[in-house]
Amino acid sequence: MATVVLLTLSNVFMTFAWYGHLKFRSYPLWVVILVSWGIAFFEYCLMVPANRWGYGQFNGAQLKTIQEVITLVVFCGFSMWYLKEPLRWNYLVGFLFIAAAVFFIFKKW
Repeated sequence: MATVVLLTLSNVFMTFAWYGHLKFRSYPLWVVILVSWGIAFFEYCLMVPANRWGYGQFNGAQLKTIQEVITLVVFCGFSMWYLKEPLRWNYLVGFLFIAAAVFFIFKKW
């Protein structure tokens, strides 16, 4: 569970690092790059332990899958709340396909 919590927190930081600057288009690019790198530092401080502690309980493909699903969930909330963008039906259909991928990656065959 610690792995999932740390991955979620790290994704919140990374989402702001990657997309938070979109509301500050008047700032010079070099400024938003430096701010984004500063935010990303905290993402790494959470992501690295999450993967290190989670590896063994999960394999590499499973860790990456967990991270990607969390990224999409966090980004959906971020885009609706921060960017004020709608969550469209076709995004949800795409997420269903990703859920199918999760099933196949975690299924013991």
